Amino acid sequence: MADQELTLPGVLARWDRGLFDAVARRHWPGADRVLPRLGRAANHGVLWGGAAAAITVFGSARARKAAVRAVASLALASATINTVGKWSVRRPRPLLDGVPAVRQLATQPQTTSFPSGHSASAFAFAAGLALESPALGAALAPVAASVAFSRVYTGVHYPSDVLTGAALGVAAAFVVRRLARDVQEARVVPGDERAARGAPALPDGAGLTVVVNTGSGSAAAAGLDAVRARLPKAEVIECEPAEVAPALAEAASRATVLGVCGGDGTINAAATAALRAGVPLAVFPGGTLNHFAMDLGLLGPEDACRAVADGHAVRVGVGRFSPGPGGEPGYFVNNFSIGAYPELLGHRLRWGPRIGGGPAALLAAWRVLRAERPVRLRLAGRPRSVWLLFAGNGTYHGTGPTPRRRDSLGEGLLDLRLVYGGGRPGPRLLAAALAGPLSRSPVHTATRLRSLRLADIPPGTPLAYDGEYAEAPPSLVLDELPDALTVYRPR
Repeated sequence: MADQELTLPGVLARWDRGLFDAVARRHWPGADRVLPRLGRAANHGVLWGGAAAAITVFGSARARKAAVRAVASLALASATINTVGKWSVRRPRPLLDGVPAVRQLATQPQTTSFPSGHSASAFAFAAGLALESPALGAALAPVAASVAFSRVYTGVHYPSDVLTGAALGVAAAFVVRRLARDVQEARVVPGDERAARGAPALPDGAGLTVVVNTGSGSAAAAGLDAVRARLPKAEVIECEPAEVAPALAEAASRATVLGVCGGDGTINAAATAALRAGVPLAVFPGGTLNHFAMDLGLLGPEDACRAVADGHAVRVGVGRFSPGPGGEPGYFVNNFSIGAYPELLGHRLRWGPRIGGGPAALLAAWRVLRAERPVRLRLAGRPRSVWLLFAGNGTYHGTGPTPRRRDSLGEGLLDLRLVYGGGRPGPRLLAAALAGPLSRSPVHTATRLRSLRLADIPPGTPLAYDGEYAEAPPSLVLDELPDALTVYRPR
């Protein structure tokens, strides 16, 4: 018997039981009322489902993405524990000798003890959040640790059950992140854009000036780290969102290559500065969705670093909207719209600082769908009532009014989608989408063209371009500039 206790399993078992008994003997002020209830709240993932719902409703787009990853991590951890873990090591639950009755659960678990499913779920959720949003992960980490500790405190698990469960939960979060990256890599397929001759190769980054939008958070920080590691001689300018546009214009006037790290709105400002200065653009994805970078074939900032070092770039088309005489044109690398979406965006930007991004988006959507105010204007010389006008820089996949992604940015055509006003276009459009292809719907039309003239636009009509919001002029011309911009992309 003494020899058995000196083996490694025997030593671990003694340590496990000794620590379990030490927790049982110690008085924890206030914990008798809090920890058992916290453990019960985490039954069947209810606590974490509620947290994910709150983040989805009140959080930003990045926070919602983090919540999805956290729930996926929890699901993987829970499935692994309950199908493999519990039945591989059939360890009995601890004896409750010494555990005060006030701590014990009214209904004792009937499954085996190793590992702790509550701990796995808690740490999977917190780690899944942290890998996508470190601030949210840090906020939920103490709650996850408390749920895990409550399993020892209430006498239903040994400490090793909890530690192993926590480790498996963290591992599940990393697996989900890897799977998500694999899916993203499968989606990122470089298009057939024409190679740009003469793009300078900058092996160490000398001649590259990168403007970083610090408002983009952790994604921008990751892009900044990649630039400093791979292109150490590049000049880096960190800016608050309000300072980005002037910094880009100044950097483009003197740089050999203009670089930008941020989301699609920041990339729009960089593309505008690069076009006006006639310099190549290096895009280091640092936003939430990164539509332009994904459609270009850039998975992350490392791809852009490699392209700049090798001097490989392509020519892409750029959309332009030009007001009447004397007005300065604007540009879009993704899309331009008039009607329902700009109105929704305006409501969201106005209400977001007061009630949060999620509630603002829901309230804005309800307001726009309820009002359903069409814009009456002249389209190519003909009077039209338009609920939504969408113009894409290049042809998008899908037949809806706001399609998803593009195969090429070098096509040189605008993808025009129109939803006509009158007769409650929102519900009619939804009904048509559910019934079959939207191309058959009388309220929706799609075509491709090089230019389009809009006139008699009512005063105060909003427009949106690459997620930015502005007021439309009385008239404008939409057109496509083929091969207008040189952008770095690896071979």
